[in-house]
Amino acid sequence: MKIALLPQLLLFVVLLSACTDETKPIETKKLESAPTKAKVSIAEVEEGIRAHIKNETDANDGYFHIETDTLDLNLKLVRVHTEYLSVLGPKSYFACVDLADSTGDVYDVDFFLKGEPGNMNVSQTTVHKLNGKPYYTWKKGDDKVWRRVPVTGATSDLLGVIEGNDHFTFRYALQLPKIENTAQMWIPIPQSDEFQTIELVEAKRSGSMQILTEPVYGNTIQYFELNSENSGDSVVFVYDVRRTEKGPYAAPKPDLDLYLTSSLLLPTGGRFSVIADSVLALKQNESNLMKARALYDYIIDNLRYAKQGKYGTGDANYACDSRSGNCTEFHSLFISLARSSGIPARFAIGAAIPSNRDNGGVDGYHCWAEFYAEGKWWPVDISEGNKYTALATYYFGHHPANRIEFTRGRDFEVDPRPAAGSIPFLAYPLFEKDGQEIKVKTKFTFKRY
Repeated sequence: MKIALLPQLLLFVVLLSACTDETKPIETKKLESAPTKAKVSIAEVEEGIRAHIKNETDANDGYFHIETDTLDLNLKLVRVHTEYLSVLGPKSYFACVDLADSTGDVYDVDFFLKGEPGNMNVSQTTVHKLNGKPYYTWKKGDDKVWRRVPVTGATSDLLGVIEGNDHFTFRYALQLPKIENTAQMWIPIPQSDEFQTIELVEAKRSGSMQILTEPVYGNTIQYFELNSENSGDSVVFVYDVRRTEKGPYAAPKPDLDLYLTSSLLLPTGGRFSVIADSVLALKQNESNLMKARALYDYIIDNLRYAKQGKYGTGDANYACDSRSGNCTEFHSLFISLARSSGIPARFAIGAAIPSNRDNGGVDGYHCWAEFYAEGKWWPVDISEGNKYTALATYYFGHHPANRIEFTRGRDFEVDPRPAAGSIPFLAYPLFEKDGQEIKVKTKFTFKRY
């Protein structure tokens, strides 16, 4: 099957302004569903796109094939972005999926579908991102119609950034798996600080709960003891969040024993010193601020954003070996290099709230880092700087307002303690049954005021 895509899609992002006329709608995408005789559910849209991909995969020797003037791709389904599935109107739907090729490159592909549940046909397909880097973004006009906009020249809010202040509710929801005997679970509690004000407005718990204080970084964590009666229970927390854009902020000199130390997944010295010394060879007499920027640029230039292999563990050695990963690898490698250079650095994790819409799903957790120089903590977001070249300078020294931070630091020691030992970092629930960690179905959603 040959799918007609814009021939410029695989050019560098800086050339994309020639790809699309911003004022001309290529395809419309309305968030509001038009009245229908029988309302189509998001689950049915997901079933429709999965069926389409399976049919094409079965017909093409186990691969979903995309061919253009510049592409000839054989892809495998990685996931359906359920947070972006939309009913656009009568018999009209939108879906976004991740498809990976044999090299590990991941293509984010947008699909428009038409038809009835059980009989949906794809009317248009376009490649939206390659390894997290977008070729275009979406903008909703005054007529509430969504149009594709080239990344070059797009406003910051279309690239994930809300400056100043943001105010939204954040819903953290999960469903417990089947429990035969007993189980334990740890969930982060976001806290108020000078950049975010957090108010719990709704809570639905299960089992026996107590609040733990993690003593080193000051995080708070909810600990649950569960049994068979809690099988399948829903656990929900809804927070009212007021967030301020974070820039460099003054702080006393940090504990060097804490923020220059080595750990299992954040090692220092050895090859990390070798890399850092090579990157900073001509900057040894420069300030730590300039050295940190050189390390930041090195990671942007040398790591590829790719969700493959052991990504998501926050292992600096894996990032160094694979030269790839998600936000955890980008910032773990930065922390190891910075600490190996004598620059205090720390890790934090939470979620990035979409900036180009006002409600719906949140695409999982997001993490970032801070380093200490010139008497201040400097926030950085290297994986986002890697995705959005135009914002690489912004993300060195800023975190946008559309964030919520769950926890800060790594390797948490709490009591009761997981069977596996310290907690490397905490965003999704850490759920243990019979001493084994089990993934829990978790969903983040938001609504902006």
